[in-house]
Amino acid sequence: MLLEVRNVTIHYEAAEAVRDVSLAVEEGSVVGIIGANGAGKSTILKALSGMLPITRGEIFFKNERIDGLPAHEIVRRGVVHVPEARRLFPHMSVLANLRLGAYLRDDKAAIEADLEAVFKLFPRLKERLSQKSGTLSGGEQEMLAISRGLMSSPKLLLLDEPSLGLSPIVIEELAQTIKNINGKGISVLLVEQNAGLVTEVTQRGYVIEVGRIVLEGNITELMANKLVQRAFIGG
Repeated sequence: MLLEVRNVTIHYEAAEAVRDVSLAVEEGSVVGIIGANGAGKSTILKALSGMLPITRGEIFFKNERIDGLPAHEIVRRGVVHVPEARRLFPHMSVLANLRLGAYLRDDKAAIEADLEAVFKLFPRLKERLSQKSGTLSGGEQEMLAISRGLMSSPKLLLLDEPSLGLSPIVIEELAQTIKNINGKGISVLLVEQNAGLVTEVTQRGYVIEVGRIVLEGNITELMANKLVQRAFIGG
């Protein structure tokens, strides 16, 4: 198993955000975490990437425990987080943002090869290398955020609401992008509110409600469940 989350509880100070969550991601898979706004989806990703401490439980990546490690050490091991709202450096160029994704790496030839791979995946970014990232369209900013993550050479990519604010056409392109990334052997854990995107790209899903996993299984079967439908409409 590539990633195992075992009975994890997370607090924001005194407030419990996630309780006894367990989930797993097999190597080479795309797994979704589904739930209404505020259910705890993003909190889980922040804990996996070392941005939030866990209160109880264990997190294993490639059979090595990673909870408690600093965020940069988790990135070194291959867990890379593309956060909600992209979190680019808006006054820096596209190229500078991309190179920041490789800041922990010293394999210069491989970095340049990964840059070229990113440009093949997203040709528009190559056309805008000197442009400030804050001036890109929403879809282009998402391309850049994902590409910056890829420059860290991930084994597991954590994607938090990548379709947020994007048009239906761009979301279709995003779905193909996730498939292409997975096709290169990179596993993906996807937090997403767009039901169509989740259905198209994931094989397995977990439904979280008020901080707890309430359902898990094959994504097609989950999508027919009323709990899942409620998760997407938030009611």
